[in-house]
Amino acid sequence: MSSRPHPDPAAWLAAVPAQHWLVTGAAGFIGSNLVETLLRAGHRVTGLDNFATGHRRNLEEVREQVGASAWARWRFIEGDIGDAAACREATQGVDQVLHQAALGSVPRSIAQPMRSFEANVTGFVQMLTAARDAGVRRFVYASSSSVYGDHPDLPKVEDRVGRPLSPYAATKAANELFADVWARTYGMTSVGLRYFNVFGPRQDPDGPYAAVIPLWVSAMLRGEPCVINGDGQTSRDFCYVANAVQANLRAALAAGPMPAHTVLNVAVGERTSLVELFEALRDALQRQLGADYRLTPQFRDFRAGDVRHSLASIERARTIIGYEPTHRVAQGIDEAIGWYARRGQGAAPGGA
Repeated sequence: MSSRPHPDPAAWLAAVPAQHWLVTGAAGFIGSNLVETLLRAGHRVTGLDNFATGHRRNLEEVREQVGASAWARWRFIEGDIGDAAACREATQGVDQVLHQAALGSVPRSIAQPMRSFEANVTGFVQMLTAARDAGVRRFVYASSSSVYGDHPDLPKVEDRVGRPLSPYAATKAANELFADVWARTYGMTSVGLRYFNVFGPRQDPDGPYAAVIPLWVSAMLRGEPCVINGDGQTSRDFCYVANAVQANLRAALAAGPMPAHTVLNVAVGERTSLVELFEALRDALQRQLGADYRLTPQFRDFRAGDVRHSLASIERARTIIGYEPTHRVAQGIDEAIGWYARRGQGAAPGGA
């Protein structure tokens, strides 16, 4: 495979012989983007989701986007990754697994640690075991930048991690440990992708655990205040979902020498403060919608479990799977805001 990414992941993937993929968390934000990309490229896809955080509307949107012919290659199983029978059914005849199902959010894990453990650890091991038993070629799973915990170094390099700062981070660190043990014990090949603040279309703006970008865009469209935890100088390596899709596909299909288990950062390699993010979102809204968004953020105390700064090195992903971001932060923001605006998330300031 070429190490140069195509701006359209589906166009790049079309050159790959058709395979049968399993996407867990298929009705979620990243999962549904993976499903759409794979179906557009002519592949067969099985999806598994229990709709704990995913939405049927995401799958309906994929169906509308890909058309009837591609949708005929889609099979959906409504089930829980904690259910061994559902995992076995989902993995039958599958070549590759893209495991996205999880309960995200640091605050949710602090409020409900057992729910996070059951979904993110017990469910993860169920899927690992089912994939092993089914003879899946490669198991690619969603890890998290939260694994770096309190390690102070920037940029974050895969081999240097600190202590987890939340139950969510601990569950993702456990995933990496179990995947490594399964690789050494059973000869199973897997790749963990440490996502850094992925954002984009279909990311839910509602609920108490909404991610910052959809939450703020939705608030701006309604003329409501955006709240920043801390002084606004907290920074993140925000990564558009098309980059995460590309990383999953390259990790699954990489033909070169790879360890039986490896972890890779999935990011852009750029740091954006929360104040800079707020200004970028506000400016993009003004450019796209022509409205006057004279908004200023509101500040409150720092949030428990949050990391102060996050910035990734993506050199290992470049070397091992040929990953190269197609979207920088500004490009991703323009596309993401367009998606929210088209779906009428609230009214513009001064609107009804």
